[in-house]
Amino acid sequence: MTETVSFSIPSLIKRAVFLCLGLIIMAFGVAFSIKAALGTSPISSVPYVTGAISGLSVGTTTIIMNTLFVLIQILILRRQYQWVQLLQLPAAVLFGMAIDVAGWMIDGLTPTAYWQKWLVCLVGIFLVALGVSVEVTARLITTAGEGIVLAICQVAPVKFGNMKMTFDLTLVALSIILSFTFLGHLDGVREGTVAAAVLVGQLTKQLTKPMAAFEKTCLN
Repeated sequence: MTETVSFSIPSLIKRAVFLCLGLIIMAFGVAFSIKAALGTSPISSVPYVTGAISGLSVGTTTIIMNTLFVLIQILILRRQYQWVQLLQLPAAVLFGMAIDVAGWMIDGLTPTAYWQKWLVCLVGIFLVALGVSVEVTARLITTAGEGIVLAICQVAPVKFGNMKMTFDLTLVALSIILSFTFLGHLDGVREGTVAAAVLVGQLTKQLTKPMAAFEKTCLN
């Protein structure tokens, strides 16, 4: 699913720390997006809605969803599954716990005006993009959501970009269906969701070069 790369022990330790940092940054991005109340990013839309339905925290539902994603990867790839990707499970636990901690830390942030909500939303989008860039730069494991996309691409003749878009749209559609079915109204999917879908990828591309330079200088 991902390219196998050998690292020295010091480099591996630094990359593991960098991966954890990326997950924590992403978690703060999710927390800011939730606080903005303009809709979460596509990957967080299902945990947000299922959390609202069940009463569980978004962090808890994120852990559950990512665990299901890992199981789906195994079912898709079977013997081709790289068992090192089971490290996605502790990464998912860290990510979920960090979302709840981040939400607690910014609990006092209360944007009221529409422009204030957009400002908080954009901060969240930037943090998600930065966290993704940091996580990718670590080059250890993929996130569970990205792992599903890569697994499908490995067994089907479909491009990663097209599959990623389809996967994100599927999550958003599922969130909308769950929201109307169990809550009676639309929740967690708004204009901020569209902005995140468009901007996270673009910002991640812009961060590629500085992150590559950082990896060469500090992680190798």
